[in-house]
Amino acid sequence: MRLDHIYEGASPVSISQAGLIRLAGPARAIALNVLRVNSLQTGAYVSRFRGRGMEFDESRPYQPGDDPRSIDWRVTARSTTAYTKLFREERERPVLVAVDLRSNMHFATQGCFKSVNASRAAALLSWAAHHRGDRLGGLVFGDTTHRELKPRLGRRAALRFVHELVEHPDWTRSDPELANPEALTQAMSALRRVARPGSLVVVISDFVGFSRAAQSYLSSVARHNEVLAVFLNDPLERELPPPGRYRLVSPNDELAIDTYAAPARRDYAHAFEERLHELEMFCQRYGVHLMPLSTDDDPVSALQTALGRRTH
Repeated sequence: MRLDHIYEGASPVSISQAGLIRLAGPARAIALNVLRVNSLQTGAYVSRFRGRGMEFDESRPYQPGDDPRSIDWRVTARSTTAYTKLFREERERPVLVAVDLRSNMHFATQGCFKSVNASRAAALLSWAAHHRGDRLGGLVFGDTTHRELKPRLGRRAALRFVHELVEHPDWTRSDPELANPEALTQAMSALRRVARPGSLVVVISDFVGFSRAAQSYLSSVARHNEVLAVFLNDPLERELPPPGRYRLVSPNDELAIDTYAAPARRDYAHAFEERLHELEMFCQRYGVHLMPLSTDDDPVSALQTALGRRTH
């Protein structure tokens, strides 16, 4: 299902605060379900582990060693056996969203820029976290600027994240000559520092320059958190267009490419497959969930498929 009306009139190469705020409605359909509970803090999520907590689960016959303070006197009064209350402990799971706005993300041949779809996906996750009552924080990083947002609750947290996405200076500094080869590694290092055990961590990037150091930082995050890697890509990165001569244009340059040579076409496709395979192997090794997102995909439908749809 495509929701093109949501993006009606939106630019394929830039984002606006109004456009990202409009995603608050569709975000209600995205379920941020708990897959693993690692945090011992109290909060809105109910764990599978039973114990003395905040939400009543059931009563069962009293057993030696049970806390006398948990005796269910109402059930006991109706029975000849003492009963004790069981509780389900509630858990809190902050949501951290790391969004890549480096110069390599300001590119597309179909749909919209990778950076635009990344920002839309980040806004959807921000609003979904707000609707669920999660604390929201994260990182918005590019080649020149790195902004860190501490987790907070409420609509203001989602609006703050949207504002940082729109106002990030790398939207106007997308010159490849300013590219920082260490930007992704630095962002993953910061993510390791700010992520607290039990968080849902989402990294939205094309993972160009995903160095060994960056992999080490993200694998460390994945040891104690649920991690989703949203892999941005463009159809031209996966496969060259039909044989012919094409002109590629950027604000500062122009390039002509020839796609007639069959060996070059195979090598090109193989290079992308290798990069994707390496990312898949990394994710499989460290239990990271991988979600591909193309520049011509609708992030609402893609996130609903990856995370689940809310039914109520």
